[in-house]
Amino acid sequence: MKIQVVKAGTVEHIDLVPSKIIGIGVNYRAHAVEMGKGLPEEPLMFLKPRSAIIGDGDAIERPAGYERVDYEGELGVVIGTRASRISRERALDVVLGLTCVNDVTVRDLQKRDGQWTRAKGFDTFCPIGPRIVAGLDPANLRIITRVNGEIRQDSSTADLIFDVPAIIAFVTAHMTLEVGDVISTGTPSGVGNLTVGDTVEVEIENIGVLRNTVKARA
Repeated sequence: MKIQVVKAGTVEHIDLVPSKIIGIGVNYRAHAVEMGKGLPEEPLMFLKPRSAIIGDGDAIERPAGYERVDYEGELGVVIGTRASRISRERALDVVLGLTCVNDVTVRDLQKRDGQWTRAKGFDTFCPIGPRIVAGLDPANLRIITRVNGEIRQDSSTADLIFDVPAIIAFVTAHMTLEVGDVISTGTPSGVGNLTVGDTVEVEIENIGVLRNTVKARA
């Protein structure tokens, strides 16, 4: 996927081809309460396939027959340097930049399967964009999700249970991160269903607005 990278006042375009997209589940305190879950003792990792990626302005394809196909606005971390067993103190050194992610999820399947690959792995279920911005401090960025202009999620990365350096240190203790890999750091409270015809926007402070429409899956 072609995407803009903004760094120190310069703009370039790269082809973002991650070897993997790593999601972190239940990573906002208010969302844990919303989902009726206790706070995790360590980051809960799952994978989304690269084939799920779409860009800003592309359409999310909603599969029929499910009650809940939820938006999940998230801060995305794009890796710029191959990284293994990175300390928390060095974690931000391997980051290319930050972006917006919508971790679309079929909630019915997530509950039914007990693991999340199918629920989160449909084609178009990982919108990323509208750009990658380098040099931002991920510690306290406002994140807002709107559906048809109505605010559904409004939080800050300050509410993360495990912050970005902690996540990178944890992930790289278990697997190597390659250049272009994306970590989606979890969603705040306020998740909800998307229907055909909706427009969903994920906005993160100093990054921009990731905007996607929803259409029926053929």
